[in-house]
Amino acid sequence: MVATLAAVATASGLALSACSSGTGSGPPVLTWYINPDGGGSDPTKGGQAQLAKECTDTAQGRYSIKIQLLPNSASDQRQQLLRRLAAKDSGTDLMSMDPVFVAEFAQAGFLDPVPQGDADGFTRNAVKPSVEASTWKGKLVAAPMWANTQLLWYRKSVAKAAGLDMSQPVTWDQLIQAAKSQQKTIGVQAKRYEGYMVWINALIAGAGGQIIENPGASADQLKFGLASSAGQKAAAVIQQVAQSGVAGPAMSSTDETAALDLFSNDATSGFLVNWPYVWAALPGNKVSFIDDVGWARYPQTVQGEPSKPPFGGIELGVNAASQHKAEAWDAIKCITTPAHQKLYMLGTGNPAADKSVYDDAAIKKQFPMADLIRESLDAAAPRPLTQYYGDVSSAIQREFSPPSSVNPSSTPKQAADLITAVLKGDALL
Repeated sequence: MVATLAAVATASGLALSACSSGTGSGPPVLTWYINPDGGGSDPTKGGQAQLAKECTDTAQGRYSIKIQLLPNSASDQRQQLLRRLAAKDSGTDLMSMDPVFVAEFAQAGFLDPVPQGDADGFTRNAVKPSVEASTWKGKLVAAPMWANTQLLWYRKSVAKAAGLDMSQPVTWDQLIQAAKSQQKTIGVQAKRYEGYMVWINALIAGAGGQIIENPGASADQLKFGLASSAGQKAAAVIQQVAQSGVAGPAMSSTDETAALDLFSNDATSGFLVNWPYVWAALPGNKVSFIDDVGWARYPQTVQGEPSKPPFGGIELGVNAASQHKAEAWDAIKCITTPAHQKLYMLGTGNPAADKSVYDDAAIKKQFPMADLIRESLDAAAPRPLTQYYGDVSSAIQREFSPPSSVNPSSTPKQAADLITAVLKGDALL
């Protein structure tokens, strides 16, 4: 990873070092790199662009915020941000970061730590995983903005016909058997991409394990929990889903959109694990069974053991090379107020990191599953907090792909061995 960062810096330094925010006269212009969120660059759509406009107005001339849109995929977002950060591009002030970027960026010294007086305000009401994801080696280096988790979506009629009591926790084994008995599908994310890593991590955490047992350790000290009973139980779930055929004919190419499309098919729809955006997306998919859609907590890997739903979202960080760090943190305080998190959730469907937002009447009306989202967020399991996350995730995706090849007795150990070899420089991804 160190070599990767050095190469990024060398390749991009000349191209980016001339960038700057502001003109040297007048109030500074803060550049905020945002992830695509459905709002685009339209300041009226409730997305980050609207928050940028509103917080510019709130600043009353002290600074303004302009947005730059990052690519769609998380890996491309990481690459673009890394190039700018490694080049010490002062024209990058604020960043919307996937939680798994934070450790890598902070370890390299690219993030300005949260000012001590602001830390409590950013974390007081935030869901626990978003605080964990914003912290590196005991120091808060980012601010929670929105948090994400997956729910189990299901057809009420299918669950009833299969004899499932959805008011009680259900297991992956029960879902697989229910889908088979009713000849219905389970929508999952099993393409070789980050969404597959999200599923694998949630399964392992739900079995009481961790992919990395000592977060923050150096490459030669990392301890992996993949080749454990938890890793084997997780692999067994993937094997059963693949071998049963309940994930549809193209399981190895399913991402969130493909899984949603599978669930939207009236003839075969049964179950789906996916993010809360599903609730707003189903009418757009012209489904004819909205009244038959229910939601429940993420399935258990092991019966009787509470599930650990996936965790995602966005943390906001400030570039250590920014020339306007004080203004950038002031902007983040504005962006992350409960009122703006509410506006963002209503406008984009992306859940708030602030737990108080879920008590709002407008949120409860638009998201009748708001209480479940909040409960799932608090119980969620972040992906491994490590500065080597990119290598860890890529190696696991490779060894667990295609899902039809997963073997509980060998795949988890092979993934751990590959990560070790990559970090030692003995293998390439």
